[in-house]
Amino acid sequence: MQPLDLLEIFLLPLEQSGFEYMVTGSIAATLYGEPRLTHDVDLVILLKIDQIQNFITSFPPADFYCPPAEIIRIELQRRDFAHFNLIHHETGYKADCYPFTGNPLHSWALSQKRRIFIRPDFSLFAAPPEYVILRKLQYFRDGGTQKHISDIRKMIATPDCVLDQSVLNDWIDRLNLEKEWKLVSSAREQWL
Repeated sequence: MQPLDLLEIFLLPLEQSGFEYMVTGSIAATLYGEPRLTHDVDLVILLKIDQIQNFITSFPPADFYCPPAEIIRIELQRRDFAHFNLIHHETGYKADCYPFTGNPLHSWALSQKRRIFIRPDFSLFAAPPEYVILRKLQYFRDGGTQKHISDIRKMIATPDCVLDQSVLNDWIDRLNLEKEWKLVSSAREQWL
């Protein structure tokens, strides 16, 4: 598991301010699979234009780099690929923030997010494992980085990672990820 301070640094302000979010990426993959080291957290965030100032206030400039309101506003108006970063000054930890702008996959995942307890006094909302797999397949297709395939294989090999195969197959078809999924599933017997 990642150092809790990485998660707490970014998630506590979101929770305290009432922002809806879900953890995705490598941290979500480790929740469903096998831990690996990362120094950033990927977040899908529900953030409306009239909430920008409250969001910025949640990450004070003495402790965080947070983009100016105008940059966040521009990102919120992008239909696809909206993105900005938060950086914690003291640790250098980074949060890659992907504001929800209507993407159907994000919409589905936000409706299916799961509260996961890391310890009795700290929990987080995580994207469902099907979403994590789909996004990692997309990142693999776009960049070819093997770590995404490795993360997926570790997730699938973990008995506690229960997948809704019909949902996964539906999204694989919708996102044209058949080739990438075949690469993962064809080698399945080798790593189970």
